Amino acid sequence: MKRMFVMVLLAVASITVASQQEMNPMVGGAAMFKSKDIIDNAVNSADHTTLVAAVKAAGLVETLKSKGPFTVFAPTNAAFDKLPSGTVDTLLRPENKGMLTNVLTYHVLAGRFDSNAIAKKIKAGNGKASFKAVNGGTLPAWMDGNSIVLTDEKGGQSRVTIANVYQSNGVIHVVDTVLLPK
Repeated sequence: MKRMFVMVLLAVASITVASQQEMNPMVGGAAMFKSKDIIDNAVNSADHTTLVAAVKAAGLVETLKSKGPFTVFAPTNAAFDKLPSGTVDTLLRPENKGMLTNVLTYHVLAGRFDSNAIAKKIKAGNGKASFKAVNGGTLPAWMDGNSIVLTDEKGGQSRVTIANVYQSNGVIHVVDTVLLPK
């Protein structure tokens, strides 16, 4: 009887973990929790250490911990590695805080836009949609099959690789390239 009870408990625990993972994807080897804010989840992602360091250097931690809601297109470490050599180090210097803030806030939209909302807006725009970033810039979006692609103001493209990572104060979409404003 005890053995059956333990087996039932293990099965329930497995189903619970699986359903929690279904609801929110793992990012950078870490579980992302809807009950945590953007910063509290991002610091646990091994794929976003550069982004977290940049957010801290720009002084945006408190903003991204606030109520929001925000939509964040979160570049991975590999996305930052695509930038020309020395770019990240230059941006992280205190004297370049304004430039760093401009780049980071170009990755943020005011409001909660999950992939369905973005796709709906793209469809309504006959295959293209424009979103206004927090820095005031424009982020055009379009679909490539089932993938959302963003085009930055310098003509670069970034693909959403993990969509709909829900947070208590918004949603994160992991992207494979840093978006660059004018």
